[in-house]
Amino acid sequence: MSNAHQRNAIVTGGSKGIGAAIARRLARDGFAVSVNYGHDRDAAEAVVAEIIQSGGQAIAVQADLADRSSMATLFNAAEQIFGGVDVLVNNAGTMPLSPLADVDDDQFDRIVGLNLGGVFRGMREAARRMREGGRVISFSSTVVGLYQPTYGVYAATKAAIEAMTHILAKELAPRGITVNAVAPGPVDTGLFRHGKSPEQIAAIEKMNPFGRLGQPDDIASVIAFLAGPDGGWVNGQTIRANGGVV
Repeated sequence: MSNAHQRNAIVTGGSKGIGAAIARRLARDGFAVSVNYGHDRDAAEAVVAEIIQSGGQAIAVQADLADRSSMATLFNAAEQIFGGVDVLVNNAGTMPLSPLADVDDDQFDRIVGLNLGGVFRGMREAARRMREGGRVISFSSTVVGLYQPTYGVYAATKAAIEAMTHILAKELAPRGITVNAVAPGPVDTGLFRHGKSPEQIAAIEKMNPFGRLGQPDDIASVIAFLAGPDGGWVNGQTIRANGGVV
């Protein structure tokens, strides 16, 4: 990416967990960051305040990514405040789990609407508005390779994201824009721990060759590589950042 202008990044779902770690890391790397949040304004503003106190630039932008106008809202804010968009990190998502037989139509529509629809609209907005030499980074998941029961709809949305990533990479390459996906394994966040017993968490830790859960900063480091100057020759790939569990 050119150093002729301030580099700017949008991080969806940037108020907590992995998204917050990504926002903080990109800010340390010199990006001005638009921290998207759906509902928790206080958490997003806390991330923004931390970035600003550390000498960075950031704003909090509310948008429900299941809404069709959400991505235009995010790009409009980033362009108005920072001048343009160089990096989009499609991090936001939802992960309700149940056997396929128990998924009703409303739940299916919610999962697909956010996980797949939100990412699709982010990719589309980036294809239309991202500056030359930019980066589009979306989230898949290691469950695409594990095929675990109860993950059917969630895994399907992530597999679709991988397919769109590979195709969009070829469509945007003439503009110097790379498009990649990152597929974490289990990461130690509040979302991951919710509803799990200590025994379940311990069993998941043992599945990993390193004997631990991933940390948000483990994933943020991979995002930072793809977003930065050293990641320019990585395009159309899904990086399985999971410690070797798959």
